[in-house]
Parts: sequence; structure tokens; C-alpha cells
Amino acid sequence: MHYTGTIWRPPFEAESLLLEVTAGCTHHRCKFCTLYDELPFSFRMSPLEDVEADLLQAQLWASDPIARLSARLQGQGAPEAVRRVFLTGANPFALSFARLEEIAGLIRRYLPSCRSIGCFARVTDVGLKLDGELEKLRLLGFDGLSIGVETGDDRALAFMDKGYQAQEIVRQAQRLDRAGISYHFMYLAGLAGAGQGAEGARRSAEIFNQTRPKIIGSSMLTVYPESRLFRDIQAGRWQEESELEKLEELAVLLERLDIPVWFATLGASNAVRVQGTLPRDRQEMLARLREAGRPEHEAPLRRYRAGLKHL
Repeated sequence: MHYTGTIWRPPFEAESLLLEVTAGCTHHRCKFCTLYDELPFSFRMSPLEDVEADLLQAQLWASDPIARLSARLQGQGAPEAVRRVFLTGANPFALSFARLEEIAGLIRRYLPSCRSIGCFARVTDVGLKLDGELEKLRLLGFDGLSIGVETGDDRALAFMDKGYQAQEIVRQAQRLDRAGISYHFMYLAGLAGAGQGAEGARRSAEIFNQTRPKIIGSSMLTVYPESRLFRDIQAGRWQEESELEKLEELAVLLERLDIPVWFATLGASNAVRVQGTLPRDRQEMLARLREAGRPEHEAPLRRYRAGLKHL
């Protein structure tokens, strides 16, 4: 399989086949992000011949007797037919409709068992597609897009150079709703900055409540020295929230969300794990956050964050 650099995927895509169709990010300007800094380019499309070769390899893996023997010797079950493909790269949905249509055609040819195709997407990627193109992509199997909205706070979005404002999240999410493409939001606690976490959460809830994500997965901001945000902190232009403020921010978000959604703190950036379905599990998750947010926990939580070499 052709993979370039570190491959990132949401935790809930663990069972999906990871297929590289892009590497890097078309935006590559978010102040806090260092995920793709190791690449010698900002963004690159994979040649279709590489994509086809990887699909052929995946096809053979499911039926190859050596693969079946290897799995049995390792105490694993026989390789199963691929049901879902997750396209890798920061935002493969930025590809043109024609390119995505070609990729879907190759997936259908080599993996007829595949039922759906997911990927990371920027809010602006959805805006590049016509309504009719979104509807056709749904028919081709695209569903369950993971969108790094990060926050619904306009001030934080502008400062972090996300490239869109909060109402654009609503507009593009509603277009996906009309096309029948489901989506997940990735939230990043801490983007509002010191003293602004609760207000950022309130503004985010106002925006999210106008949409219909299936999942809201929350990470916690970790500032690395290589980031533009670190330079802003050094220059006194921005101050990071404390660990307790980030937990309180999550609690405010959970209190204010009034849509049915599965909410979870996902990934290594979260020292405190909560997950559940809203509104059913709201009080249980709030109790966990408030227990973890006692004053004496700030120091160990900060040590945890300082020890994160990478997300």
C-alpha cells in the first residue's frame, strides 16, 4: 500500500480500509496544526495508478490463501470483505467531483463489497461542490464525512486562520443534510484562549444546534513549539486556557447542546475520557468532567499534556 508520512484517521474508522488518495492539506495554515509538517509539500494528489494498485492489493488480501494462513497463525479471524473505505489525507473531499467519481468507480470495481466511503473534509471543501454533485457523491457511496470544524466561535476561527466563519459551518452542513450525506464534527477544546473557553463553547453550541452531526468528537488543544500558535504565545498575542478551563469549556458545550448526537472525547490529547449519547447521558458525562476538574487536578493534567510528544 502507498502511504505517505503519518496516516491520521478518526478512532471510529478503525475497521475501515485506509486508502491514500491525497497527502497533506490544501489549507495548511491553521495556527495550531503541525500534523503534516513532516511532508516536503503542502498537498498532493495520489496518481490514480497508485490508488488502483492499492485497491488490487486490498482485493487480493481478502482472498489470498497466504493471508488467510498468516491470520490463522496469529490467532486472528480470516480477512473479511471490505465494507468501508476511508480516504486518507487531511481533506480528500477537496478533490474535484470528477476525481472523487473516478476513485469511487475504482473502489466499486475492486471492492464490490464496499458499502460506504468516508474521509476528512474541510467546511470549505463542501462549498466547492454543487448540490447535484453532492447528491451524486452520496449515490456513489460517500457518507460519514469527518469535518474538523474545531469551534463555532468566529473570533477563534479568525485568529486561528481556519479560513471560514461559523455560519459557513451551518450552510455547508445543511447542504450535506439535503444531499443525504451524514457527517461528524471534530471539536477542539481550548481554541478560544484563556478566559474565553465558556463563551467559545456557548457560541459553538449555538452553531452546532443548527446542524445534524452523527458524532461530535472532541480533542484538546496541545500547543507544540513548531506551530505558529506557539510563536503567538511567545509574543504575548495569545494565552492558552488552563487544563481546568478546557474541561469547563467541554461541560458548557455539553450543557448547551440540544441535538441528538453521540459525543466523545477522542484521541490521546484527552486525559479525561467521556462518551455517551445526548441528551440521555448528559448528566453522567457532566459529572465525570466536573469530578476531573477539581483544582488539585490542574498540575497532573498539565504534566500529561506536556508529555504528549505528538497527537
